[in-house]
Amino acid sequence: MFDEHPLRRALAEEIHARPPEDMAAPVQVSHIAVISGEDGMAPHVAHLEALCKHFRVAPPAADATHFSTELGELRLKWERHTEFSTFTIMRGGVSDQPFKQTAIDSLPKDWVSGLPGQVIAACHVAVETGQGSQRSPSDLAGLFDNNPLTGSIVAGGKARLWADFQLHADGFTRFLCNVGEISPSTLGRLVQRILEIETYRMMAMLAFPLAKESRPRLAAVEKRLGGIITRLGTREAVEDERQLLDDLSALAAETEAVNVATAYRFAAARAYHELIKRRMAAMREERIDGVPRAMEFFDRRFAPAMESCENLSIRIERLSERISRATSLLRTRVDVALEAQNRDLLESMNRRARLQLRLQQTVEGLSVVAISYYLLSLVSYLAKGAKHAGFLPIDPYEVVAIAFVPVVAGIWFGVKRVRHVIEKSAKDGGTPPAE
Repeated sequence: MFDEHPLRRALAEEIHARPPEDMAAPVQVSHIAVISGEDGMAPHVAHLEALCKHFRVAPPAADATHFSTELGELRLKWERHTEFSTFTIMRGGVSDQPFKQTAIDSLPKDWVSGLPGQVIAACHVAVETGQGSQRSPSDLAGLFDNNPLTGSIVAGGKARLWADFQLHADGFTRFLCNVGEISPSTLGRLVQRILEIETYRMMAMLAFPLAKESRPRLAAVEKRLGGIITRLGTREAVEDERQLLDDLSALAAETEAVNVATAYRFAAARAYHELIKRRMAAMREERIDGVPRAMEFFDRRFAPAMESCENLSIRIERLSERISRATSLLRTRVDVALEAQNRDLLESMNRRARLQLRLQQTVEGLSVVAISYYLLSLVSYLAKGAKHAGFLPIDPYEVVAIAFVPVVAGIWFGVKRVRHVIEKSAKDGGTPPAE
């Protein structure tokens, strides 16, 4: 044999995960979806094990993603999803009042009330055979507490489906399906699509309240951004522009906070909405005269909510881009202003350096004169003393005149030499050597 990839079999089995249950009409189905979060599935598995223990059946494996078993006259199906898990209970037979006694009523009351987590979707599906087609419109509406109904022919003309998409007194929505000649596998797929549509609809709608909460925050950010952009058209001091940069950074942080709070939920809603459209297309709805189709209900009520979430997601992205462009523009202005300041500062430093050089040259000239004066005075005093003692045959003023040029030249050369040594040491970054 060949060397298999360690994930090959798990990936191959994933295609067959959560298969539809074959079912024969008439049948009652109760379905509950419970929010678990991505890491909170353990309590649901434990609750399922408790139900299996009550009915004395084998529980699922710890790593199972779906599980189905017989519970006496009931059949239970459990599925694990990313954010939620679902419990589906099926019981054969349907009465004239299909929603009066439902499949979930046969489960222990304390087990149902003790479901861990929060229920996000719950629905009853009653599948009846041809006798239900004899109901009058008023009788049919009475099964749904006289709420407005949607209805359509589905599954290639093999079934008629009615729903009101309303929460009733027991917290469940209701679906009534009247079938003719239909195979158990086809009916199982049809019921699974109905349950998935209802569950995904509620999971997708979780994004809508978040969108409503985030809209005022975005409006406030956009208003503040508009004021900053207006100020960008005027000339301001560098300090003010730095304050604008701080304000833009605060707006960017606020926008990113909204994005972090909504990105996952909006992406999930987008995925659930796409799944709903696929399930609706697979049902192949056809119109029943006088009754709107379920797809029309979704287009009129559900789709606008999803479009609102999608528009807000786009709005967040575009707002972030606008803040980024404004920040780049302002940074450019600040950089240009700083360059101008630096240029002016360098020009000022150059002027000061030139003045300092001239002053230094003037001081050097004065230093040569002063030192020469004092040195020649010493020579004069020495010559006068020597003349008075009889050691010097010439006049002292002649001695000073003779010494004038060598003294001045020597001092001038010495000052230049010292300055040269200091400048060379400054260029080399060291200290001037001792002379």
